[in-house]
Amino acid sequence: MKWHPRNLVAAVVAAASVVTLAGPTSAAEPAALREVLIVGNNWEGTADVLASTPDLRRIGRLNVIPDKDQRLLEIYLNPIRLAYFLGIRETVGEGHDQFVDDMYTTPDGSALVVSRPSFADVVSIDLADGGVNWRFPVSGFRADHMAVSPDGRRVAVSASTSNTVHVLDIVTGRELGSFATGDKPHENTFVGGGRYLWNSSIGEVNTALDDPALDWTKGDRRITVADATTFRQVRVIDMRQRLDAFGRSDLSDAVRPVAFSPDESKLYFQVSFYNGFLEYDVATDRITRDKTLPKNPATTEDRTKWINDSRHHGLSMSPSGDKLCVAGTMDDYATVVDRATLREGPLVTAIKPYWATVSGDGRACVVSESGSDRVTSIDFATGNKIASVPVGDHPQRVRLGHVPQGWTGTN
Repeated sequence: MKWHPRNLVAAVVAAASVVTLAGPTSAAEPAALREVLIVGNNWEGTADVLASTPDLRRIGRLNVIPDKDQRLLEIYLNPIRLAYFLGIRETVGEGHDQFVDDMYTTPDGSALVVSRPSFADVVSIDLADGGVNWRFPVSGFRADHMAVSPDGRRVAVSASTSNTVHVLDIVTGRELGSFATGDKPHENTFVGGGRYLWNSSIGEVNTALDDPALDWTKGDRRITVADATTFRQVRVIDMRQRLDAFGRSDLSDAVRPVAFSPDESKLYFQVSFYNGFLEYDVATDRITRDKTLPKNPATTEDRTKWINDSRHHGLSMSPSGDKLCVAGTMDDYATVVDRATLREGPLVTAIKPYWATVSGDGRACVVSESGSDRVTSIDFATGNKIASVPVGDHPQRVRLGHVPQGWTGTN
């Protein structure tokens, strides 16, 4: 049975129990699927589904908070949860509740699995009727970035206030394991064919202690590498040491979005406060190059005004590995960078771009413009804009996924 909000009595009863809901039923024959781009509209609690091609044609929309009334009732009945809920709204949410951070479809395309920061959970939303298949409350009080394994069966989610990554079965929501991280775990990436998980912790990004002299207040920031089967920590990478050795002691060691080269020998990563990115050689364990990108003259140099310590937040790589796409968040542009020369292409105007991914055909970079509620595609070959379409309020993560052929949304 799938859950749908009916009335207050039902909500009170459900709020007092552990939430484990029936999983999706299996069809006798696999449904035909189509590849799509899914856009999470964080402040609105919806996901727009677009064509995975660079034209970004609109397909449909899904409500990812159908249980909003029940969740809010639980929160308002718990003073501690309410304090965190309101704190998220006033800090990282910029005065808004955060209803969707990350999302992936299940292998059969029947459901969308979503991390919801303000509700501190991960849910599976049925694409046929919009109901909740299952819900997993994360430890602590906020859910953040996710990652899906190469086989599509496991999803990892950062629980940012408990310094934990949970790994779940994407179909049932059952926890398979977890591991400890540094302060405020953020980005997750499966590598080695799904054998390892890399998690980067970004520390305290919601304080106003942003002067470089106060960097020590930001907490324990590191990359934690864990075995994705045993969940044991196998390696810790402290970028502070690597940055200092490279001669960039001026940069923060809070690793933000990352992109691996196709052979996973190089890691490209952004850090807090930096208008650029760095290249890290995995085998030799050292930073080998950095790229400083242009500043927008209109961007304030007051670091306390930059959203959650980000200057640039969003990085993706073309399937061939020859181009990088960078979201210049506070500088209001996106650009394609040649990986061999690190020379940037045209600066494509984009309003507070917050994420970068790749179209299904690999031809284009796709960025979310959180400041203008749009998603924009940029040609990897030329660096020029291809298309831009409106979406919901404050789009952030954009992911490739699959939905049933003919699906047009549930609302």
